[in-house]
Amino acid sequence: MLELVSQVRVPIDRHNGLVRSERRYSSCAVVGNSGILLKSDYGELIDSHEIVIRLNNARTGGFERNVGSKTNISFVNSNILHLCARREGCFCHPYGRTVPIVMYICQPVHFLDYTLCNSSHRAPLLITDLRFDVLCTRIVKYYSLKRFVEVTKRPVEEWVSAHDGSLFHYSSGMQAIMLALGICDKVSIFGFGKSTSAKHHYHTNQKDELHLHDYEAEYDLYRDLVESPQKSDNSGIVCHLREGHACPYRNKN
Repeated sequence: MLELVSQVRVPIDRHNGLVRSERRYSSCAVVGNSGILLKSDYGELIDSHEIVIRLNNARTGGFERNVGSKTNISFVNSNILHLCARREGCFCHPYGRTVPIVMYICQPVHFLDYTLCNSSHRAPLLITDLRFDVLCTRIVKYYSLKRFVEVTKRPVEEWVSAHDGSLFHYSSGMQAIMLALGICDKVSIFGFGKSTSAKHHYHTNQKDELHLHDYEAEYDLYRDLVESPQKSDNSGIVCHLREGHACPYRNKN
């Protein structure tokens, strides 16, 4: 976590012609893709942050009032890059060709897509550190196991069959939030949470969640970050989280 600034901010600042800085950004907004955003008017608030991080090429056109229009970092998983790589010139820039992309690798074969696309990008295309991927996996698995035992009252050994343990994985949104906590002094999240009266994604007609993610476990993590911040060398979190509302996370140090 402490190395994320040098791994992410430094190459982005170099790309933007800025003086190298080892400090965190002052404020970041991580914009999720939940349909609850359609009931909000957060666009101006989102754009007021120094850095806006968007997920998996979710479009902003036509939704500016709800989600804003500013994008500084495009955070994607390699499945998204794989789709982009099939298009001429590796078109993976819905926010413009100068917007840096940070991604994590879902399947080893996608490194070929990275090699192809990295040569054509005009902005940094950064792959997250494997240690960071492992950290996110272990955190989400812990919360998923904990929730499984507490809610179902079933033995922990049955978790694997219930969640298809071989495919179980954190969501892009969860890793984007963890990334933001490492590179930003203040982090606000938007569009995380579900509602029976809202679309799954604000910009698509997808109806179902992916079963390889345990979103409820991830929400438990966010609530703990908000309600029970622990003293550490990295961050402390102060916020009250409610569905559909902005949630400012503040690093203590």
